[in-house]
Amino acid sequence: MKRTVSVIVLTILIASLLSGCQTERKEYTRYNDNFFGAFDTITQVLGYTKTEDEFNSYVKKIESRFQELHKLYDIYSDYEGINNIKTINDNAGIEPVKVDKQIIDLIKFSKEWYNRTGGKTNIAMGSVLRIWHDYREEADRNPANAKIPPMEELLEASEHTDIDRVIVDEENSTVYLEDEKMRLDVGAVAKGYAVEVVTKEIEKEGFISGIIDAGGNARIIGKPFDYIRERWGIGIQNPSESIVSDKGVLDVIFVENASVVTSGDYQRYYVVGDRRLHHIIDPETLMPGDYYRAVTIVTEDSGVADFLSTTVFLTPYEEGKNLVDSLEGVEAIWIMPDGTLRATDGAKKIMKSQGATEGRVKK
Repeated sequence: MKRTVSVIVLTILIASLLSGCQTERKEYTRYNDNFFGAFDTITQVLGYTKTEDEFNSYVKKIESRFQELHKLYDIYSDYEGINNIKTINDNAGIEPVKVDKQIIDLIKFSKEWYNRTGGKTNIAMGSVLRIWHDYREEADRNPANAKIPPMEELLEASEHTDIDRVIVDEENSTVYLEDEKMRLDVGAVAKGYAVEVVTKEIEKEGFISGIIDAGGNARIIGKPFDYIRERWGIGIQNPSESIVSDKGVLDVIFVENASVVTSGDYQRYYVVGDRRLHHIIDPETLMPGDYYRAVTIVTEDSGVADFLSTTVFLTPYEEGKNLVDSLEGVEAIWIMPDGTLRATDGAKKIMKSQGATEGRVKK
C-alpha cells in the first residue's frame, strides 16, 4: 500500500491503575501487543480482557485479517491467486478484472465520499501520486539528488484521473479502468477502511474494550475496563516536536466508541533546498497541500475518518469547517501553520484544554 511506514500522529495516553475493586481488577486485565507488515505500518492493539490467552487470540485474528486486506488493497505487489488493486491497474484500458467483494465495497465507498465531499480525495489520482512517490523514493535513496517533479509531467498525468471512468460492475464483481493511463491509489482511505472492517468483526468475537491503532488510525472500542475512566485519552501530536518530548503533545481528547485519524505534513516528506514536500497532494495544484500542519478527524467510522482527514487537510479553513459541520457525528481539530489550534464546537467538548477529562466532557 505504501512503501514507507505510515504517518503515526497519535499517541495513546493510558493512565495507571490507581484504584478500584480488587475483584473487578481480576475480571479484566490490560494487555497490549503490536505487529508490523500490514499496510506497511506498525499496528498496536491494546485492550482489557479476562485472560491473556483471550487477548492473544484477538490479536492473532486482527493481524490475520489485516494481512488479507493489505494484499487486496495493495497497489505495488502481486500475490498468487489474488486479483487486487494492482491487478486492476495492470489491466487499465485492457479488460475488466474480477475481484473480491471487499475491493468492490472499498471502491464504492471511496466514490460515494468523493461525490459527497467535493472531490479532494480521489482514488483515481494514482498516475499523479505515483510520480510523487517515485521522486520521494529517489530523494530517500539520494538526498543530494532530490527534485520536485516537473509540472508538465504532473499535468499530463492529471488528465487521467477521472473517477467516473472507474467502472464497477457489482453483478459480475468486476472493476474496469476505461483509461489505459489511469491508476488507482487507495492510500488515503484503505487503511482506515480496513481498521473499521476489522473492528466490526472483532467486536462480534467479544473484544469490547480496546484500541486498534494502525499507524495513527486509532479506532477506540468501548470504554476502558479499568474501573476508573469512562473514556480513553488520545494525544494530538505537536508537528514541530517529537511525540516523546515534553512538548510532543499539543492537547488530549477523551473518547469512546470513536475513530481518531490525523493527516499531517510532518512525517512522510522529503526536502528540496529549503522546501519540505510532504505526501498529501492537492488535486487542484498537484502540489502538497499547505493550508495546515495537520487535521484530526473524530467520528465513529474509521474509513470515514481516514477519508475526511485528507479531504479537510486539502480544503481552506472556512470551507472545510462548513463541510465538517454539515456531516452528522463528525468533529475536527486543525493545527494551523503557526501551531495554533482550531476546533469544531463538538471537538472542544472532548478536549483537555477546554475542560474535558477522562470521566466527563465539557458541558
